[in-house]
Amino acid sequence: MIEPHGGKLISRYEPDFDHRSISLEVELDGVSLSNLYCIGIGAFSPLQGFMSRDDYMSVLETMKLKDGTVWSLPIVLPIKKELRAELSSGTKVKLIHNEDIYGVLEVEETYEINLENEAQAVYNTRDEKHPGVARLMKQSNIYVSGPVTLIKLPELQFMDYQLTPAEVRSKITELGWKTVVGFQTRNPVHRAHEYIQKCALEMVDGLLLHPLVGETKAGDVPADLRMQSYEVLLKKYYPTNRTLLSCFPAAMRYAGPKEAVFHAIVRKNYGCSHFIVGRDHAGVGDYYGTYEAQEIFGNFTKEEIGIELLFFEHAFYCNVCCAIATYKTCPHDEGDKLILSGTKVREMLRKGITPPAEFSRREVIDVLIEGMKES
Repeated sequence: MIEPHGGKLISRYEPDFDHRSISLEVELDGVSLSNLYCIGIGAFSPLQGFMSRDDYMSVLETMKLKDGTVWSLPIVLPIKKELRAELSSGTKVKLIHNEDIYGVLEVEETYEINLENEAQAVYNTRDEKHPGVARLMKQSNIYVSGPVTLIKLPELQFMDYQLTPAEVRSKITELGWKTVVGFQTRNPVHRAHEYIQKCALEMVDGLLLHPLVGETKAGDVPADLRMQSYEVLLKKYYPTNRTLLSCFPAAMRYAGPKEAVFHAIVRKNYGCSHFIVGRDHAGVGDYYGTYEAQEIFGNFTKEEIGIELLFFEHAFYCNVCCAIATYKTCPHDEGDKLILSGTKVREMLRKGITPPAEFSRREVIDVLIEGMKES
């Protein structure tokens, strides 16, 4: 099986860790809690904690940790400015969310950053209409770094699907797969998604459908509806011995190309040998070029990334071909092409319009329509 990113699957989960002598506390928001959890279970291997200034600056400037390991997004812990004076090297602090203790951090350093510079480096914009930038600009510009110990697992949705990287790897071994393609999504799977997933399945042994279920922006389809849609789709239209549904508990950044790199290298930790990168991966609005998330991988060697990337063009339904196709396979006029996207599906549903079968499977649409009625 493919090696984890950095060569070793990290585990920082110690439920019996004695924290009673620690008095200082840092309050985590939802994104920081998901980061702590992902570090603790090894999803963010090789990270063992929140990034130091050197790693942070190196990631912003080179998309690599200071040791040269590819890593494209900062994983950092903002703290209140007034707490900084109490945190010196070696100090231990409890990591709190809603009055529960989820972990402990051993402080290495605190450091001040420029939020606008981070926004430009990560999101390629300082526009606060971008959801990632908007969230960033509301937080503190003081970060604390150091290794963490996860001592309590968050109470997460969909526990049957909340598999750690080690558990997914065990499932892959149990299923006898040698090659596995990972697919990242924060939306219900529409027919274009299904097309590229099944194209990939022709090349590998198994598909890991790995929807992100951490924080997303307002307007995205709620996670419970997405999970129901995946269940009905996989049950009827995919070979059960060649598919595995599991949750990715990270928050969505909407960082486009840099998040595509992040999504790829993290899936190595879950045992994926291949990863699908399609049109406008992890994008939002018009902030990124259509295939910029594929082009960014040209900054790295195959050995540095360590996972086989499968690039797909935008798929559409062709009324002449009577099938899903791409510009590589379909010669027909633009007027014959029905462009498929999760955004269009959401727009139709919000207007009370039932998307046609060319857009999405009827079973998926039924789940979404029923769920939106209840909400």
